[in-house]
Amino acid sequence: MNRLLLFSAMVITVSGCNSTSSNQGGSAPASPAPGTPTTVSTVPVISKKLQTTISLPAQLTPYEQVDIYPKVTGFVETVTVDRGSRVQRGQVLVRLTAPELESQRSQAEAALKSAESQLATAQAKLASDNGTYLHMVAASKTPGVLAENDVAVAGQTVSADKGVVAAAEQNIAAARETLKSISQTASYLTITAPFEGVVTTRNLHPGALIGPGAGGAGAQPILQIVDDRRLRLVVPIPEAQVGEMKTGQLVSFTVPAYPGQTFKAPVERISHDVDGKSRTMPVELEVKNRDGRLSPGSFTTVSWPLQRSYPTLFVPTSAVTTDQQHTFVIRVRNNKAEWVTVQTGQTLNDELEVFGELAAGDQVVKIASDAIHSGDAVRVQPSASSSAK
Repeated sequence: MNRLLLFSAMVITVSGCNSTSSNQGGSAPASPAPGTPTTVSTVPVISKKLQTTISLPAQLTPYEQVDIYPKVTGFVETVTVDRGSRVQRGQVLVRLTAPELESQRSQAEAALKSAESQLATAQAKLASDNGTYLHMVAASKTPGVLAENDVAVAGQTVSADKGVVAAAEQNIAAARETLKSISQTASYLTITAPFEGVVTTRNLHPGALIGPGAGGAGAQPILQIVDDRRLRLVVPIPEAQVGEMKTGQLVSFTVPAYPGQTFKAPVERISHDVDGKSRTMPVELEVKNRDGRLSPGSFTTVSWPLQRSYPTLFVPTSAVTTDQQHTFVIRVRNNKAEWVTVQTGQTLNDELEVFGELAAGDQVVKIASDAIHSGDAVRVQPSASSSAK
């Protein structure tokens, strides 16, 4: 039995010596004993005002755009412009023909002349009967010359004539309104440009029969005109990046057609309303395009300025980590680790904006990890500048 115990003790001694020599041979160091502080590097939480730019996609659209439809049914007689034609406000674009409208206008003109003739006849009769009545009134002043009944009859005739004249005047007014309405409708046979712009689409040609479509199903516009000298750059700003903006603020943007060139335009219209589906706020820039270099419909990349008028807190991006439930930084106080839940904002270079129960100057672990638990003991590694001193 004594020999067996002695042999066991020798085996344990040899094993211990082998383990020690193995650790001294350059392999991975053993884990620190439980309770040993974890060595970490820390950085201070910084407070400053956010001022940066973010890239957002947008699209140039015409300031004004209209599809040209006819207001009346007719045949296309002439189209004076084509795709790419530049037009001025009031310029004739299309002429239509509608023979039935000419017939209606002729009938209305004839009706007006007839009503005027009837009025002239009634006025002449009124003048004659009124003269007779006045003569009879003067004669009736001499006793026995005229019977009073004859004078009364003459007066009633004058009153009736006045009624006929009034009716004739009303007929003339009605005939004039009818003629005016038909003439107005006939004027729709000539279609003019509503504003200065360029023709982008032409769908119909002389001889085509068209009618009022008003953009209905199956209706096809004759032309499309856009104002390409004044453009709208509509930028959908994400809700979290709306920030602070002012009308008149200059914003830079680029277009694929001119690589390496930057254009600028002021903020002109702010909707102040976040779309419930896209969670973005449309903001319009006013783009002057007098030289016609920019084309409506072009996609752009906008360098949107993002800034805050008040200071917020920033930490290195490596100082923020997550587990399955939290996004947090690890604050170090009195050589103890403390998880602080944060919400993240904008990224500025290698720094991340954070919101939580932090204060400027708080020390946080530079490279955070959920392996460091809240309440763990830590040892702050001196910085290079501190070691030099």
